[in-house]
Amino acid sequence: MAKYIFITGGVVSSLGKGVAAASCSALLQSRGYTVHARKFDPYLNIDPGTMSPFQHGEVYVTDDGFETDLDLGYYERFLGIKLTRNDSVSGGRIYWDVLNAERRGDYLGATVQMIPHVSNKIKEYIAAPTNTDFVVCEIGGTVGDIEGKIFLESIRQFANDVGRKNVMFVHLTLAPYLEKSGELKTKPTQMSVRELLENGIQADMLIVRTPRVLSADERAKIGMFCNLPAKNVISGIDVDNIYKIPLAYDAQHVFDIIADHFDLPSAVGNMDKFQRIEHYLGADLPRVVIGVVGKYFDVPDAYKSLNEALFHAGMQNNVHVELKKINAETFTPDDAIDVDGILVPGGFGTRGVSGKIAAAGYARENKIPYMGICLGMQVAVIDFARNVLGISDADSTEFSKNCTPIINIMPDHNSGNMGGTLRLGAYPCVIKPNTLAHQIYGTDNISERHRHRYEMDISWADKFADAGMIISGRSPDGRLPEMIELTDHPFFIAGQFHPEFQSSPYTGHPMFNAFIAAAAKHTVK
Repeated sequence: MAKYIFITGGVVSSLGKGVAAASCSALLQSRGYTVHARKFDPYLNIDPGTMSPFQHGEVYVTDDGFETDLDLGYYERFLGIKLTRNDSVSGGRIYWDVLNAERRGDYLGATVQMIPHVSNKIKEYIAAPTNTDFVVCEIGGTVGDIEGKIFLESIRQFANDVGRKNVMFVHLTLAPYLEKSGELKTKPTQMSVRELLENGIQADMLIVRTPRVLSADERAKIGMFCNLPAKNVISGIDVDNIYKIPLAYDAQHVFDIIADHFDLPSAVGNMDKFQRIEHYLGADLPRVVIGVVGKYFDVPDAYKSLNEALFHAGMQNNVHVELKKINAETFTPDDAIDVDGILVPGGFGTRGVSGKIAAAGYARENKIPYMGICLGMQVAVIDFARNVLGISDADSTEFSKNCTPIINIMPDHNSGNMGGTLRLGAYPCVIKPNTLAHQIYGTDNISERHRHRYEMDISWADKFADAGMIISGRSPDGRLPEMIELTDHPFFIAGQFHPEFQSSPYTGHPMFNAFIAAAAKHTVK
């Protein structure tokens, strides 16, 4: 049977449980073990799909069309695995399942309670088969949150159900440094572990977020008060790049702690892929400036996968990518004078759309490498219709009802009528031969993940092609435009999908790799 590692957090939120879970999983993979990852979020939303990027950050999308927490992106990128809708579970989804079961009569008239009905439902998701050696589960929120208590109770029960030696509890905490007194304070960690223990869970390993490596005395003190060996207290030091964290954990023998707990044989891990990233970060390489024209910059995680994909592409091209954040609501050509490439990402709503259209037009007119993602494709189409084809009122019906609709809600031919719902998940795309898209991907057929409800109207294809913008990728039935490009531009391409969701730190993504290569050539000129 699989063995389970549960990652919890205390003291404050945003300590990096997702990265910690991914890094521990990477150490297991480096020793030849197979790993699956899951995220449990206690909040009451059914999923993150309707949550504002300004509050929650990015919504990640799986191949099977589920909107998930951005931590699933960490898991997929670090581990090279594909996760599903059953790997991102919220409190709202749990209660939804339980209440629907009650309405169907599944509980045969029993009084429905937190225990056993809600806790059993959580355990069902935890125990869903994976055919892997390990399942690493991150429990969102902070120990002490009211909505999180039933999740802690459920993993306590689960450990008893499958046997305590088959379960490991890893707890992230904080040891703040007080400048005035020059002291590292361990009391918050002690109190957090005590609160976890009040929920019936004894931490087996602590990862203590701290600005410096803990001293032997500090580790001994924390271990004594938290009831675990000092060697199981790990310094979660701040690093300048998340891909250095597995190396930091490896240097502190985190795998050995896990191996001791589960009675695994000792093994030396192959950390070459992380060492290559560390070497790249320290290398003196040319710099490429990419202007990202967006509107969610107030939240660092709003464009998490996008930022990661640009970083990955920089590694593949041996250049350092510098992001210039350009506010779409205030865009002027002066904002893009010093950039080597312009990228317009996805988004919803009318805010900043005029700036994104202007940015696409600026890249088109000035022969600057351009990459559009989802809405970034649509604004490029609108700009072309207005300023090349001369259709002054060309627009999307998302933004204007009184327009010549170039972008509209279209039927989803794979599942009937899409109506007002989002087109979500992986869909196939057929690429036209002898195009930039085909040159980038090197194949006739690809699959990319989507998150949108509006499409370019295919009936405009011939008029656009005659003027120099071709549809280079379509749905297999030929009726949904997936990619567009300009025929008289050094590099101008956009996709209706989100390629950032399939970028890897080890290989990058073809579209991002080609975009950064084009930007590097542009900066050389």
